[in-house]
Amino acid sequence: MEKNDQELLSILYRDARTSHDQIARMTGRKAEDVRADIERLEKSGIIKHYKTIVDWEKAGVEKVTAFINVKVTPARDVGFDDLARRVYRFSEVKSVYLVSGDADLRVVVEADTLRHLGQFVAEKLSTINGVIGTTTHFMLKKYKEDDDIFVDAEEDNRLVVTP
Repeated sequence: MEKNDQELLSILYRDARTSHDQIARMTGRKAEDVRADIERLEKSGIIKHYKTIVDWEKAGVEKVTAFINVKVTPARDVGFDDLARRVYRFSEVKSVYLVSGDADLRVVVEADTLRHLGQFVAEKLSTINGVIGTTTHFMLKKYKEDDDIFVDAEEDNRLVVTP
């Protein structure tokens, strides 16, 4: 990957709304070149899509988020990929990772209610052929996600020191 691509991706990662003109000024490049590079990165699948990070709690929307460690028996010839594919197709599933340690998959699930989340685990996730166990951890408070801070900064109560 070119250095220009890495710089461009870093800028868009921090703020996907940065305009081509702004990026051109930041990098010393032409806006047309920036536009062409972004289009190329989108077409190649390096840039998957753009999204808005929402603080649902501040918006007054109740959601239940859980991190579920899943132990599985991988299928012959397809390994973990087939099981991961079956898991990530559910609308409740936000992320699926193959991990090391006590579990094989780490699944991030979001639901409107605790009951809905429990039903998902009991009726959908745990019934998949190859799933041999789950451990669910509920998110109690979000502090930081994908470099975005979700807690208000503390007010600086220090006394001003003057010479």
